[in-house]
Amino acid sequence: MTASPFDLTGKVAIITGGNGGIGLGMARGLARAGAAIAIVGRNEDKSKAAAAEIAQIGVRTLAIPIDVTDKAGVAKMVETTEAKFGRIDILINNAGINIRNPVHSLTLEDWGRVIDTNLTSAFLCAQAVYPAMKRQGHGKIINTGSMMSIFGAAYAPAYAASKGGIVQLTKSLAASWAVDNIQANAILPGWIDTDMTRKAREQVNALHENVLTRTPAKRWGHIDDLAGTAVFLSSSASDFVTGTAIPVDGGYSAQG
Repeated sequence: MTASPFDLTGKVAIITGGNGGIGLGMARGLARAGAAIAIVGRNEDKSKAAAAEIAQIGVRTLAIPIDVTDKAGVAKMVETTEAKFGRIDILINNAGINIRNPVHSLTLEDWGRVIDTNLTSAFLCAQAVYPAMKRQGHGKIINTGSMMSIFGAAYAPAYAASKGGIVQLTKSLAASWAVDNIQANAILPGWIDTDMTRKAREQVNALHENVLTRTPAKRWGHIDDLAGTAVFLSSSASDFVTGTAIPVDGGYSAQG
């Protein structure tokens, strides 16, 4: 019997920011498809708890407590993953933060923190896994963008800039590494119910009502809504798909 093109058995995935929210939803999806999972995050206890949850699915897991904005830490992430699992097939760049302030009151320090965490870390991690993927003759890189990759946000200029940059970085990775059989794509989540967006609902007036009004599906997304797209972009089913940015947003971006 021919194996499913979505089967990830024997594959190894690194997921930054995989210890909660959207990252955890994608980790669950990849684990259910058979992949071993390395959960990467600054919060060691939270990462270990997420890895323990994923292990219950029946796959090998690893928690790596590092700061993905630190080049030495990222090198350790790759070294630790290869030592544990022997390979790296998939990288999901999902680490992200948001500091909500309008342009005129956003400090340079806060701008830098958001850009470094959301965008520079994706560059560092992709660069770090490239040798392993090139050696193997294949690889999958998934970068987490946002609706703010498409739309601006008066209350989140650094976040919007970082997520717009993610899409352009994804295209550059795709163009650079297609010859090495490495596919790079982005997922653009809509309004997903996470700790980050719950905080946004406290800070942004009428956000909840506006999201429900604008989203054709008339609901907030769940973290598990990201799993299917993540599995597709991690699997051989997407071997001729590269440089794309796929909204997972209940139709939010389909309306002008």
